[in-house]
Amino acid sequence: MSINVDIKLNRANKVYCEGENLTGIVQITANSEIKHEGITISIEGTVNLQISNKNVGIFEAFYNSVKPIQLLNSQIDLMPSGKLPQGISELTFEFPLNVSTKDSKILYETYHGVFVNITYLLKCDIKRSFLAKSVQKTQQFIIQLPKTIGKINPINFSISPETLQKTAKERISIPRFLITGTLDSTDCCITKPFTGEVTIHHTEVAIKSIEIQLVRVETCGCAEGYSRDATEIQNIQIADGNVCPKIPIPIYMILPRLFTCPTLLTKNFKIEFEVNLVILFQDDYLVTENFQILLKRTC
Repeated sequence: MSINVDIKLNRANKVYCEGENLTGIVQITANSEIKHEGITISIEGTVNLQISNKNVGIFEAFYNSVKPIQLLNSQIDLMPSGKLPQGISELTFEFPLNVSTKDSKILYETYHGVFVNITYLLKCDIKRSFLAKSVQKTQQFIIQLPKTIGKINPINFSISPETLQKTAKERISIPRFLITGTLDSTDCCITKPFTGEVTIHHTEVAIKSIEIQLVRVETCGCAEGYSRDATEIQNIQIADGNVCPKIPIPIYMILPRLFTCPTLLTKNFKIEFEVNLVILFQDDYLVTENFQILLKRTC
């Protein structure tokens, strides 16, 4: 005897917004008649937080998870106890996507991070007798925030030995160089590329590589304090080898889905983003310029 369970949503991309209704069917395929103790489907939305081991002691590292934040939590009975016929059975369901717990006032956008994860799941359970094994099927779906009004906030920058946070003695040993550039906007639409340009005016030491690095900064609060960790999402090389001086080099970076989300600041956790411009010289001297960016869903 075999049972195959599939959860099919009415949208192929599985993307929904708060306030909409999530509808679909549970399709159950059985090769013979099956007795069960009831069929249910539940919806769960959770923010899972974790404190990194470097921020806690050795003993506390074994208990480094903080309490999850519930966003959605409800259940529907699809069928009372009875029998499923041989073949394919389809059971419809519908859930309103509104906050159903006291832990949050709004639904947050789906996000897969290192220390913060925001996930939304559908779970179908076919309960069976003590001697028979119950069946469970899980289906993830995606929540997106509604669009907001965006603005363009361009920024010009200049990098030289004088702009680096070094002492006067350290600056003497740094090769002379001048790098300028422009970021088209530090307020970024999450569905549009991050763009700008960088220009090498002159340098005493040849350049080996120029890279753009996208970084997430996750902050998790706990009873003893908070943990703030920056981790790399992606790294894109925009120049390889010594580049021609005074020729603008374009910056073009697509923001990865799920690993980014609109910048989120709450009392329990924060999700922020930064961009690093990394210049590596032939003598392996490294220069990094950091820019804080604000991600929004404006398009």
